Amino acid sequence: MRIKTKLNLGVGLLFLLIIILSLASAYFVFLIKQDTENILKANYNTLEYSRKMISSLDDLALDEKKALALFKENLQKQALNVTETGEKEATENLVFHFAALEKNTSDESIKTEIRKAIFDIIKLNLDAIKQKSDIAKKTAETANFSIAIIGTLCFLIAFNLLINLPNNIANPIKELTLSIKEIANKNYSERVHFTNHNEYGDLAKSFNTMAQKLQEYHSSNLYKLFFEKKRLETLINNMHDPIIGLDNEGIILFANDEALKIIGLKSEEVISKPAAELAISNDLIRSLIVKENTDTPKKQPLKIYAHGKESYFDKETINITITPTGEETEINIGDVIILRNITLFKELDFAKTNFIATVSHELKTPIASIKLSLQLLENTNTGAMNDDQKQLVESIKEDSQRLLKITGELLNLSQLETGNIQLNIEKSNPYAIVHYATEAVKVQAEQKQIKLLIDADEKLQDVKADSEKTGWVLINYLSNAITYSSEKSTITIKLKEENNEIVFQVIDTGKGIDARYKDKVFDKYFQIPGSHKSGTGLGLAISKEFIEAQNGTIGVESNLGLGSTFWFSLKANDK
Repeated sequence: MRIKTKLNLGVGLLFLLIIILSLASAYFVFLIKQDTENILKANYNTLEYSRKMISSLDDLALDEKKALALFKENLQKQALNVTETGEKEATENLVFHFAALEKNTSDESIKTEIRKAIFDIIKLNLDAIKQKSDIAKKTAETANFSIAIIGTLCFLIAFNLLINLPNNIANPIKELTLSIKEIANKNYSERVHFTNHNEYGDLAKSFNTMAQKLQEYHSSNLYKLFFEKKRLETLINNMHDPIIGLDNEGIILFANDEALKIIGLKSEEVISKPAAELAISNDLIRSLIVKENTDTPKKQPLKIYAHGKESYFDKETINITITPTGEETEINIGDVIILRNITLFKELDFAKTNFIATVSHELKTPIASIKLSLQLLENTNTGAMNDDQKQLVESIKEDSQRLLKITGELLNLSQLETGNIQLNIEKSNPYAIVHYATEAVKVQAEQKQIKLLIDADEKLQDVKADSEKTGWVLINYLSNAITYSSEKSTITIKLKEENNEIVFQVIDTGKGIDARYKDKVFDKYFQIPGSHKSGTGLGLAISKEFIEAQNGTIGVESNLGLGSTFWFSLKANDK
């Protein structure tokens, strides 16, 4: 039988018996009250009337008129209160003799008959009282017996519920609790054995099914995958770099402790929430989920207040794709955003930049003095020099020129890195920029008998550019091309318009660049291995900074042994 049915039957029966007990008690109390009222009304009043009539009969000698009036009054009341068998005849006999007494109040025989009639009425009522008392007593005994039986039944049912119900409920729960603890301790072979066909039997069946499923799960690869997932989550959470994972719909799947610290939110406020929704009230999340602009190749580090100071982070967004089983096309399943803390490197870079700027600035003065001294030595007024002296002066002149170029590049680089460089963006003529650059390297090209060929489209638009900085870049391109080109070769300066941009190209026929180094030629201080070390390796890095500062793009196309094409493009000035 179901536990619910047992409870309903037990408690319902107990409730029913309590109702019956209450009704029976009320009923028997009513019966006893009715018997008592019946005695009071039917018999006790008659006895009281009879007593008063005898008393008034005795008072006839004292006050006849008053005594007769009192007797008559009580006699009338008695006539209206006839309730017992024979009482009516006795009352009528009393009325008859009272009528005779009213005619002759001195007749003692009449008084005797009246007393006899009153005593007959009294006797009838006393007998009735005794009889009714016996009935009331019997009713009380019946009430006690009935209430005792019903009360005993209620006690037995309540006692049975008190003894059995807690054990029936608590013992299975206790057994189930012990089994749950065993399951929690990974003892998945634990089973609960309830044979009753009740709720506990159903619970035991469900619990055993769950334990079996857990045992199967623990033995399956899914458990191992879950375990590895936990391992990865622990690993990610202990990494010092902030890491945030999103699914393909932009829902945040995980964020390690470092990420939560810099975001300033709690885990429950972030996990499973749309990143776009959080970005409305959190500027940092907004900057993190912004997709990288492919038109802007330069990626600036994020400056975030973290660890009690301004910190710099390099953001890297890794797109996660998978190829579903049986398919060939990859699908996107989300992104992982990694913020690498580069504060230490940034601080070192600032220190390096300041050092370079200071040293470069300090070197310019002595170099200028050396150049002035060389000019004085070359002047014939200071005295004639022999050939060896002239060769030494020429060597010093070349080295000082090289030093001046290096310090100039270092100063430009430090200004770019500190943001102190000033650009004068204005409408500039591309032909004039090319002419300015070719004139600057004309002597250098003539020394190697290299021909500079200009191939420019007609009627090109002006460009939005700083003509001085752009000319510097083109001069750097041409200087490098001349350096790495063979004598009596040709360098082509090509000028054209593409997609509303003016493209500047310097094409040489030198030995070209190995594909391994094409992506590094614009890095600071990089020089191609095996090449002639004639500079600092900063010229192309500065060129890249100058062009990108003007919202332009820069690049190189080269194949080993087939020459190189260095180019940059700037937006045309729309009319």
